[in-house]
Amino acid sequence: MRHPTPDNQTADVPAKPGSFAASPLGVFCGAALTGALLLVFSYDMLFGITAETTHLVAIGVGLYLAGATLAAFRLSRDFPHKSLGLCNLVTLGRLVIVGVLCVVVLAGIAPNWATFGIAALALGLDGIDGWLARKQGLACDFGARFDVEVDAIFALVLAVYAATNGAAGPFVILLGLPHYLFSIARLQLPWLNQPLRPSFSRKTVCVFQISALIALQLPFLADGRLDLIIAAVTIALIWSFGRDIRWLWRKREAPV
Repeated sequence: MRHPTPDNQTADVPAKPGSFAASPLGVFCGAALTGALLLVFSYDMLFGITAETTHLVAIGVGLYLAGATLAAFRLSRDFPHKSLGLCNLVTLGRLVIVGVLCVVVLAGIAPNWATFGIAALALGLDGIDGWLARKQGLACDFGARFDVEVDAIFALVLAVYAATNGAAGPFVILLGLPHYLFSIARLQLPWLNQPLRPSFSRKTVCVFQISALIALQLPFLADGRLDLIIAAVTIALIWSFGRDIRWLWRKREAPV
């Protein structure tokens, strides 16, 4: 999983006077509520909402709104620009897809082409938000953090799904935990909170991680045949996090 790497670019887009609805926070909140409706519509179109799954969809919407609310709080506190931009709306759209997958997990739906398709769509959108942020001059710490957190919950949901539907052994859960274990460690070891250097290999490992978890959604591969690949991804994650932790430790010890 990618670790948060703050982007120092903070160019602003000219502001337009308006009400709360036109402010970045207002636009985000409106888009988040629209996303909740889109979550329900998407799940119904792909899998069908029945009397037995109505409460599961409600739980999925609640989890999605909880994540969107946390993001809105961070945006109100840390967002430095006058315009929200498409970049953060794309990241929010990825969170909607994660919400749909949460309902899939709760409903115990077996891996199929629909689950593979929406997971692949979420992966395809990853990177577009960052590109849009740079193109629109809206890159900032909030956007980078929002992207990282959506990546993390996406990986965790896919890992739980693979472990519960028999697509891989229980150890696949390890693929969804590194970001959260690292976050817990940062609470205890302040030196881990130093900014990380940009790293192409870190991004490559992240894509490898998510791609392997998405491959488990292919109906003809959801039978344990990818266990060796999952083990390789786990080793790659341990190497990636270990390398960054070692670098942070050396930076801590370096003279100021």
